[in-house]
Amino acid sequence: MTELTPSPALTENIARNRRRWLIGAMAGVAALGGVGLAWRTYPPQSILPTAESGLWQLEFAGLGGGTFSMASLRGQPVLLNFWATWCPPCIEELPLLSRFYREHSTKGWQVLGLAVDQMEPVKQFLAKSPVTFPVALAGVSGVELGRSLGNLSGGLPFTVVLGSDGLIAHRKIGKVSPENLLAWASLK
Repeated sequence: MTELTPSPALTENIARNRRRWLIGAMAGVAALGGVGLAWRTYPPQSILPTAESGLWQLEFAGLGGGTFSMASLRGQPVLLNFWATWCPPCIEELPLLSRFYREHSTKGWQVLGLAVDQMEPVKQFLAKSPVTFPVALAGVSGVELGRSLGNLSGGLPFTVVLGSDGLIAHRKIGKVSPENLLAWASLK
């Protein structure tokens, strides 16, 4: 019987693949650890922006020129959605948010899409896929605003639900579901 010995090239290839797998696994563990830490240190509601701390004084670039003022939404329940044209889950949830706005705007609900993006891609996207709610441009500063509202990772999409009292009632990192919207609709 002949003993088979792998070639040096095959041995090196196997070793390289093992190193890649090990590095990938370590990166995955580190990422999960970071998510766990972010979850554990999620800021309490008391330190997040409220009506008293300046959220309602913010203004954003409007898509048609001019500005969109958060003050115009004050005193109403608001669904504030951070999204971008390059974010597939963001794009997937926009029809749900449009439907929510159509069905609940008569009950006082406001929806504002804050694009963490550049003006031209947002305009081009909305020309092809319009939404029923207002959209304003937050740009890269939208990431910091999202963080101040509890999105420590800066991930998109990110949704914040504000009660008519101006306090944060809910936060959702990731794509909203019909069940989320149904639960939020009962808030005042």
